[in-house]
Amino acid sequence: MTYHILIAGFGGQGVLFAGKFLTYLGMMAGKEVSWLPSYGPEMRGGTANCSVILSDDPVGSPIVSHPDILIVMNLPSLDKYEGEAVPGAKLFVDSTLIARKVARTDVTPYYLPATEMARAAGIPTLANMMLVGKVLREVGIPFDHVEAALKKVVSARHADLYDANLRAVRTGYES
Repeated sequence: MTYHILIAGFGGQGVLFAGKFLTYLGMMAGKEVSWLPSYGPEMRGGTANCSVILSDDPVGSPIVSHPDILIVMNLPSLDKYEGEAVPGAKLFVDSTLIARKVARTDVTPYYLPATEMARAAGIPTLANMMLVGKVLREVGIPFDHVEAALKKVVSARHADLYDANLRAVRTGYES
């Protein structure tokens, strides 16, 4: 099985962090992985996206042009990448920030008010991880290695955010 994942949003929404987490999750599960970040010139507010590939087979190219899993955290990202998803793809949309529905009928959309849920939970910067939790559940990726993967991506400097990230992933997974 191979997952071609594209995560897109504004800089500062944790797009690259979410991709790095999924990559470590795949490594912990014994998969071949690839993570390729891309972001605009601004650190916060510019566009950001990353390509993640999780596969049973070696990864030939790290670029995801046609995702089968698309996670979008803002309207410009949905507008830009919706048409690039393969037929049958799963699209995960932060419905707090994106009012419109997915126009395509050959993909399966999942709407999660992740930003609103994160604010309500007192972890307003972790909407990204709530969406990732939803992806894990809907795609059928086991929760087994979530804690180990989080330990790899939450730096020692931000160790106090480990529990909040775990709670965010769990909240998205259970929604």
